[in-house]
Amino acid sequence: MRLRLSPGMVIDGFTLEEHLATGGMAQIWAVTRENDSTPLVMKFPMLIDSDDPLPIVCFETEQMIMPRLTGPHVPRFVATGPLEPQAYIVMERIPGVSLKARLEDVPLPWAEVVTIGAKVAHALHDLHRQHVIHLDVKPSNIMFRETGEAVLIDYGFARHEQLPDLLAEEFREPFGTTPYMAPEQVLEDRCDPRSDLFALGVMLYFFVTGERPFGTPKGGQIRRRLWQRPVPPRARNPDCPPWLQEIILRCLEVNPEDRYATAAQLALDLEHPDQVLLTERAERLERSGGVETFRRWLKARKAQPLENPNISSQLARAPILLVAIDLSPSAEDLAEAIKAMVQRILALESGARVACLNVLKTSRIAVDVLEDAEGRSLHVQRLIQLRHWGSTLDVPAERITYSVLEAPDPADALVDYARRNNVDHIVLGARASSALRRYLGSVSSQVVAQAPCSVTVVRTSKDRRMGEG
Repeated sequence: MRLRLSPGMVIDGFTLEEHLATGGMAQIWAVTRENDSTPLVMKFPMLIDSDDPLPIVCFETEQMIMPRLTGPHVPRFVATGPLEPQAYIVMERIPGVSLKARLEDVPLPWAEVVTIGAKVAHALHDLHRQHVIHLDVKPSNIMFRETGEAVLIDYGFARHEQLPDLLAEEFREPFGTTPYMAPEQVLEDRCDPRSDLFALGVMLYFFVTGERPFGTPKGGQIRRRLWQRPVPPRARNPDCPPWLQEIILRCLEVNPEDRYATAAQLALDLEHPDQVLLTERAERLERSGGVETFRRWLKARKAQPLENPNISSQLARAPILLVAIDLSPSAEDLAEAIKAMVQRILALESGARVACLNVLKTSRIAVDVLEDAEGRSLHVQRLIQLRHWGSTLDVPAERITYSVLEAPDPADALVDYARRNNVDHIVLGARASSALRRYLGSVSSQVVAQAPCSVTVVRTSKDRRMGEG
């Protein structure tokens, strides 16, 4: 540290108030600025050991990346200073403590773990959409706003795909926190956003079981994750539901292609457990046997990084596609036209996650009738119809889900679902125009006006002719 820091010192208009923490590569101080009531912190790199360039490179990386980040899932950037006379970064101070404080309470109730995981997955998806991979996801780098959003901090190991990767340029070694590092990071690949999903899987495993899936390895021990599977979570904690084990072990797959394609898809499963497709992962109670482990070891000896994926292209080839289906008998032609449109989209975006939805409209004030004349649940009947509609789509079972929403306003329900689940594209149908629709406004026009993503509205040739009349 070039300056001897102390309370009351003023640096470029910021007054040091309180020393908050000292980490391996930085000090954190609470600071104030005249005529600014925003709670702020100032981060100083640890430059005591001039023989170690890593703190400087990590600090320069964070200096480059933080000014480009926006939104509720990152600290708001305020200012930065050069290495001479004193390097620093000023950012907003997030109230409270990091998720590291919960480590003393592990294992946590699985329902709380799911809530934490979904919030972090949403934060990661927002970060990835800004062209950044964090590459050091762990409890101490996660905080929560008073409004509930997860905030990702510390971008010293991060990679921005549109900026120079200083760590990769200056060093030839893996970087990260060893218990949380993805296999590709071990192989010095810093280009895959799914590395952050592996780290989140490690965190979920630890919060559920109280144990880290790969321990705390040192040196060459970190390569063991390339071939050694972890003890299944349910073997350590029988209270862990099979669907949650399915999610965790999928995040921990060695090959990124076998994990979730995006953090948004992971969040969708965490928030809709009834939609999780269970595979043999969910039933595992033991680690792989010796023969299988040996085969995996032989394969790992030849392991090389995958062809470096582009963050944007990875997200683009794995969008979440919301398909709203009208299941009324009079809309059969429209449902087929929507199916044809979805198939065309899937031909271009083969990794898409498809969420098939139908809205069961309810009354705002009257008592709703949710059963037919024979006492059968309308909700269940609609769900069966949805599954029948989607069964002919060429989509793997783990990438298609079905939901029936009950709401008084179908357009609001669809837009809200799209916003909460990071939907990238909505496909829905529109019936022929009519005087009533022109007066009240159609569902499709409301969705187009309010949706947070792109929307494709499908009409049949018959409806188009009627609308032109």
